[in-house]
Amino acid sequence: MLNPEIRRLIAAIVALICAVGTPTARAQDASAWQEQPHAAARLVAGAAVKSGDKEELRAGIEIRLDPGWKTYWRYPGDSGVPPNFDFSGSENVKSATVLWPPPHRFADGAGGHSIGYAGDVVLPLRIVPKDAAKPSSLRVQVSYAICGNLCIPAEANLSLVLSDKAAAAEPALAAAEAGVPRRVPLGARTGLSVTSVHREHDGGHERVVVDVSAPEGTPVELFVEGPTSDWALPLPQTSSTAPGSNPTVRRFSFDLNGLPPGAQAAGAALTLTAVSPHDAIEVEAHLD
Repeated sequence: MLNPEIRRLIAAIVALICAVGTPTARAQDASAWQEQPHAAARLVAGAAVKSGDKEELRAGIEIRLDPGWKTYWRYPGDSGVPPNFDFSGSENVKSATVLWPPPHRFADGAGGHSIGYAGDVVLPLRIVPKDAAKPSSLRVQVSYAICGNLCIPAEANLSLVLSDKAAAAEPALAAAEAGVPRRVPLGARTGLSVTSVHREHDGGHERVVVDVSAPEGTPVELFVEGPTSDWALPLPQTSSTAPGSNPTVRRFSFDLNGLPPGAQAAGAALTLTAVSPHDAIEVEAHLD
């Protein structure tokens, strides 16, 4: 028989072999960058947050673009392709929600304007695990387009094991989340606000007029989305019609074009996103 000392030594060796040979999911601060010509993408992790009675894990998709290159928002504008995200390969993930920082418009090179981002952008993610007691492995296939003098498709397959602890990317992720447009009601007086939305008829021609209130002298951009992704509404333009003598009100208008076949404008729910240098809001408005 083996003496107790030898048995303890063998047990220790077996435990060490099992520990080395068994893969263990370890939380990470960020995935490796996946490089593309003129762009790169990665996943970053953040601390967990409480949302109601459940805990959500936080992460983000960071896209880094070469100078002069841009990528698109969820609604690309006159031209372009919105990003697409496939989280189906994730483990212990019940749902993954993409949040969108405020975009900007830029010339598309064909006489129109697109909507998107330049430089470095982090798209925050909110992750609900199936079982909060177990680690969640986030896997996402990102398909996006990047544009300089020409537009090219890009793709990244990213993975990251998440935890509920703050990571090195926490400041950048928190800053991106802080910039996500606030959801406010139509007419709410919040510094930056959408005060009214109505249709105007000019013979057989229809347009939508939107009044936005912002501190005097503050530049404002306005973007509009239809109730479904197959609505292709034009980008609002600053109207030549003065909205009275109030210098804090900016009037925008756009032609009521780009509706899918069979769609009715009356009663349609529009999503309006107003962006200023220091604030951004998202407002739902139903057309009269």
